[in-house]
Amino acid sequence: MISQLSENKFEELFKVYFTPLTHYAMKYLKDFDTSREIVHNVFLNLWDKRDEVDFQKSVKSYLYTSTYNRCLNYIRDHKKFNRDELSIEMLEQNTEAQYHDKLAEKELQHKIDEAINILPDKCKEIFKLNRFQALKYSEIAAKLNISIKTVEAQMSKALKLLRAELAEYLTFLLLVTEIIKIG
Repeated sequence: MISQLSENKFEELFKVYFTPLTHYAMKYLKDFDTSREIVHNVFLNLWDKRDEVDFQKSVKSYLYTSTYNRCLNYIRDHKKFNRDELSIEMLEQNTEAQYHDKLAEKELQHKIDEAINILPDKCKEIFKLNRFQALKYSEIAAKLNISIKTVEAQMSKALKLLRAELAEYLTFLLLVTEIIKIG
């Protein structure tokens, strides 16, 4: 990941992703020149917004999502739909969105697993008993032959460490939670 976008890093991203993004756009547009133009515009937009984009997140995902959205905008603006074509496109959009959601979910689960694995052994054991086996603090204390205060302290420590490790994903989790509430 990169924290800011220098000209050299931008050029490297362009060289790595321009051709694959063009092929990706071709799946939707079936026009090579238009696909190249859209990808070119995605990179221009990236450069223009380089101070606003969070480069701690996946740049690849940002580029593919931007390309996808611009393809859909192009189709919407340059093509007259009949009801069947619109239904097919809506189905494709939904499938693509589900694919991106699954990727984000897998990435998040991987980060959560990594964060749990770096917890100290006793802390990890207590956390897993509570969160994955749904044991109460008193049940954990009895099972491990420790005090409830020790369980509380270890859970507090685990949650603090996990919050720190997953800080960049908390905004995403809050956003998803709000979307689910609204939907």
